[in-house]
Order: sequence, then C-alpha cells, then structure tokens
Amino acid sequence: MWTAVGNYLLRSKVYQDCPRVSLLIQKSRSTITRSPPLQYSAGVVQAAQPFNMNARIQKVEALDANHFVCIHWEDGGKSLYPSVWLRDNCQCPDCFLHSAKARKLPLEDLDVDTGVKDITLTDRKKVYIIWPNEHTSEFEAEWLKKRCFSEQARAKMREELFVPEHEYWGSDLQFPEMSFEDVLSSDESAYTWLSTLKKVGIVMLTGAATRQGELVKLGKRIGFLRLTFYGPTWQVQDKMDANNVAYTTGKLNFHTDYPVLQHPPGVQFLHCIKQTTAGGESEVVDGFHVSRKLKQQNPQAFQILSSTLVDFTDVGVDYCDFSMQSKQKIIQINDRGEMDRINYNNATRDTVFDISAEKVQPFYAALKEFVNLLNSTEHKVTYKMKPGDIVTFDNWRVLHGRGSYQSGKEIARHLEGAYADWDVIMSRLRCLRKTVLNKN
Repeated sequence: MWTAVGNYLLRSKVYQDCPRVSLLIQKSRSTITRSPPLQYSAGVVQAAQPFNMNARIQKVEALDANHFVCIHWEDGGKSLYPSVWLRDNCQCPDCFLHSAKARKLPLEDLDVDTGVKDITLTDRKKVYIIWPNEHTSEFEAEWLKKRCFSEQARAKMREELFVPEHEYWGSDLQFPEMSFEDVLSSDESAYTWLSTLKKVGIVMLTGAATRQGELVKLGKRIGFLRLTFYGPTWQVQDKMDANNVAYTTGKLNFHTDYPVLQHPPGVQFLHCIKQTTAGGESEVVDGFHVSRKLKQQNPQAFQILSSTLVDFTDVGVDYCDFSMQSKQKIIQINDRGEMDRINYNNATRDTVFDISAEKVQPFYAALKEFVNLLNSTEHKVTYKMKPGDIVTFDNWRVLHGRGSYQSGKEIARHLEGAYADWDVIMSRLRCLRKTVLNKN
C-alpha cells in the first residue's frame, strides 16, 4: 500500500529496512526493488530481528536524493530518518534551547523539501550533517536510536512515556496495598504506587493519620492537587441541606466524579478519617473491563454509549458559587480506537437531553445494560475502608459507589477527598522513573 507524503510515496510498515529503495520514491520515478520481502505472521509485519537499543553505528548513508538518512547499527539493525525531521530537530544552540529542552527553530524557516548536502560518521557515535544552506547539525547515536521510526522503537517509546498497558480486573481483584509513609519518603515506593495506579487503576495506601490534611501531603508528593468548585479538598460526611448526594447517608450507585467538567479529574483520593460501624461499605468496578464486555455482548449498545453526547449539570455553592454544564459520551474512545474515559454520574445527568426523540429509548436501553454489567457480582469489588486508609484510583476508568449507613447525633462517617490530574501524575511518574531506573 502506497501513501502520499508531500512529494513522495511511502509504502507503509516496511520503511524500517533502509536498503528497500523501492519503498521511498518520488512520484515521477520508476520503482526499483533490491531486497526480499519481510516475514509475515497472522497478517502482522514481523521484524527480521528484535529492536535493540545498542547505540553504536556501523555506517550512515543518504537515500532517495538525500531526502532520507539510513543508519546501519552495529547490532545489525537499520533506522530510517526523514531529512526534514532531522533538520527540524537540529540540536545546535541556534536551533534548540537546551536549558529549556525546547525548539528554537521557527517552522517558517524550515524547508520541508530539504535534503542533506553531506553526511559523515564520527567515532561510530555521532552523525554530522551539512545542509544545503551550509548549516550544520550533529546527532548522538543514542539520541537517534531512541527516536527510531520503526514500529518496535515507537512502541517502546510509547510504553516509556505513557505507560499505556492496562491490567483489567473483576471481582477477583487482588487489591494493591502500600504504606502511606513509604510513598511519601521513598522514591521507589512512590514509583511503584504511581505505575501500579496507571496499570491497575486503583491502589490502597494504609497507615495515614486520622486527621484532615494527609491528602495535602500526597498532593505535594506528586506536585499539586486539582482545585474544583468543591475546594482543594472536600469533606464527605452527612450534611444538612447537602449540595451533593455524596454528603448524605444514602447509597451511592456506581459513578465517576465530575463528568460535568469538560476535563474531569483523572485521579481521586479518598482518605478515611472515621468509619461507621454498620454500613458504609465501598464498591469499585473496572469500567474499561465492563465496557469491553458490553462491546462483546452487545456491540450496538456499545456503539450508542460511545457516540451519544449526554448532558450533565451541577449548580450550587461551595468553594464558590457554580453553574456547570457539559456534554460527554458515556464511553469515550480516543483517536486510536482505545477506551479513554468513562463519563457517568446518574445524579448529575441532566434532564436536558439534546438528541432526537427516536434515539432516547435505545439510549436508555443501552445505558441500562451497561449499568447492569457494572453491578454484576462478577465485576464489582466490595470493601470497607478503615480509619487511616487512603484509596487512590483512576477516575477516568474506575467507577465507585458506597453503601448506605445510619445517621446519628454525631458524624458517623468522615472521608476527606481530593483530585489530581493525570498530567500531574504522569509528570511525577516520569521524573521518578528517571530517578529510580536511571532512564533518560
């Protein structure tokens, strides 16, 4: 399959093997074939050998009228780099501000059709390029190998930067637990906490003091907490004239927090300060796992919930007065076709429903099937927090609920809550990864 890229034709999935000059040709040229095909297995292109991060160069050459640079590594692998990308990412002081790790070269000054004028290899560790306008660039071998355009290298980079793997679970979840104090004091423990949170979606921290303010410490450990209309932290307890259903003693059905925001908080912290003797059990369910089940059992219901914009609303006074409104898909799919977020809170789902009348009943039927799956005993996990416990979970993935409990003259149950954004969590995870694993 050929794909047009600028003035060139690129055959997908095979570019990692540089000698295949047939893969990169100008439209006006004839095709030249020089090497045998790659191996195929179950319809997936298989590399002849696994990607290796050994960063010593055997030789370097320019291909296709110097519009591509091919690097032959000493481990036998090859990497192909577009010349325009190399010019755009020149690391010289005129083009790159190293103190900020930011590009200085304006795109307006970039020749998108550039080739290389000359290219040389120094000590098998550096590639030196002279450009047509006599500008020069120098690239370290390790820097280049890490940014290789092969599928294996790009997959490795995605894994390091975004930790995309999910471990799905149902009622058989082995609840991850860690010491709160260890997370605060040890980089290794903090790294394990955040990486587990990203992969599994939930981690219990134990041994925190039974007083308000412990979540502020946790916020400082990651960077900072997310401020919302309910404050930087908020107290989950029975309140007169409650401005949120969580501030009652009634049952809370499975929900994610704050779908009424255009960008809901990514992570939620709940710290148990006081627990009632009867009732008040917590429940969690893996929304991604249940969504996958729904897609298998009823693809049409999944399609409705992943395509219908639902109105959410929240109006009141707390940290300040607020009047919030949003439209969200219950199951949000990203551009890669992967589940990105669950947006569901029945309490704040608006009476306004901005769809045509004939689509309303099918939507309700789809949502009811999803909710029934959430409440299935094979999917949900029930537990009871103890004073000093802090449950940390992915608010984009894990739906949570609570059993009812009896109110009394005194406050019977008290949890302090807080939010953090995934951007902050992932930033701290990358910093800790560099510290703990010594990876750049």
